[in-house]
Amino acid sequence: MTKKSFNEIKKYDTFIFDKFNITYNKNDIEIEYYYEIKNLKKFIHKLIIPYTNNNLNKKFIEKLAFNIGLLEIVSYWKSTISPNIIINCGNITNKQKEFFKKLYYRGLSEFFYLNNLEPDYNTFVNFKCNGPYYNENIDYSGSGSLVAIGGGKDSCVTLSIYPKKDVSCFMVNPKEVMLNCAYAKGIKDDQIYKVQRMIDKGLLELNEEGFLNGHTPFSAMIAFVSFLTIYLNNKERILVSNESSANEANIKDTNINHQYSKSYEFEKDFQDYAKEFLNPNIKYYSFLRPLSEYQIAMLFAKKKEYHQIFKSCNIGSKKVPWNWCCNCSKCLFVYSLLSPFLYEEDLINIFGEDLFKKEDLLNIFIDLIGKGDQKPFECVGTFEEINYAITKTISKLSKDNLPYLLDYYYHNYYDENILKKDLEHQFNNYNNLPEDECNYIKEIINNDK
Repeated sequence: MTKKSFNEIKKYDTFIFDKFNITYNKNDIEIEYYYEIKNLKKFIHKLIIPYTNNNLNKKFIEKLAFNIGLLEIVSYWKSTISPNIIINCGNITNKQKEFFKKLYYRGLSEFFYLNNLEPDYNTFVNFKCNGPYYNENIDYSGSGSLVAIGGGKDSCVTLSIYPKKDVSCFMVNPKEVMLNCAYAKGIKDDQIYKVQRMIDKGLLELNEEGFLNGHTPFSAMIAFVSFLTIYLNNKERILVSNESSANEANIKDTNINHQYSKSYEFEKDFQDYAKEFLNPNIKYYSFLRPLSEYQIAMLFAKKKEYHQIFKSCNIGSKKVPWNWCCNCSKCLFVYSLLSPFLYEEDLINIFGEDLFKKEDLLNIFIDLIGKGDQKPFECVGTFEEINYAITKTISKLSKDNLPYLLDYYYHNYYDENILKKDLEHQFNNYNNLPEDECNYIKEIINNDK
């Protein structure tokens, strides 16, 4: 595949969000979004969302669906980063334009960086709207919580410690691993709300033809789609499992963050947007925001019912069954973070081998501990907590027979003074949890000795 030059791509200067259609089936709704890169290709993006609420306001659903469409634009728009986005099927205020402009810019920061692009924030995109405003408001009151499940340790911890009883699960394109995580908690099939999200194959064709490609703000899509799923099923809130560690940038002294749409900044922006433009009575927040990745690993280590189920490796997710590839930054990060609590027999039972013995992982290891050029573009924790975890693990082992990566760390960076910071019991007050849930999490980590 030959990558297109920027001059070749630049001529496609207009992206069109033409229309969307909603079809009501017996147990679900199907939404089709019609997008177009002018003079290049048309796309139909699809969502299928289940519903159990029989008292639906279709005008309100149109409003929520339209807003989802504004977010889903980025998956296709990124192919040409057309500076003009024409919206024929709706209208948005200047405040809404600023919200999406920021989301596109910050949510695609990794994409811009890896494609050697430096767009100017003020001019990189302009919205022109030709349709009506969607202003339908309803007095909505739901009950119960949806926990978003991705298959990793974080959502398993939310499932296992969330104190309220009326809990269901939310999944997009569910895999067997995700379902098994729910089943391990005792969640039944009728408590699992499965959304099907279908990318138009035309986008894959553009990727093959060398148009721009890269990471998009997937967690922002989760926020918007879960919001509609809550309404369609009479629920009150959606819980995601984004931790405080997601706030750290991948490139020092920049805003380039692989996890931007998992950050507190995005969560707060989305909450403000939802209150004003969607519905103030539907709640969205991260239940684990007060905690770090290290603390989540500490809690997860005790949840043995998930140890042989959970998966986080993105490379392995493309295989059936989903597995740990044991060769990427995500695998090594999770392995390292769990090592103070499960090394070595339990960890090897999870991953199938001892990753600390793999000499070919040294460069990834160096990047993870913050001694390389940048933090890997993956959902990994902060430099501080991975150094803390590695130091904690080494402190428990004989220094005469350390595996390769730990031996390398011991002879180059080991300093037990880092353990004085006591990461086990820190609490991040920048969160959106209700007071009772905040106090509940404080009690859990303060009692976890």
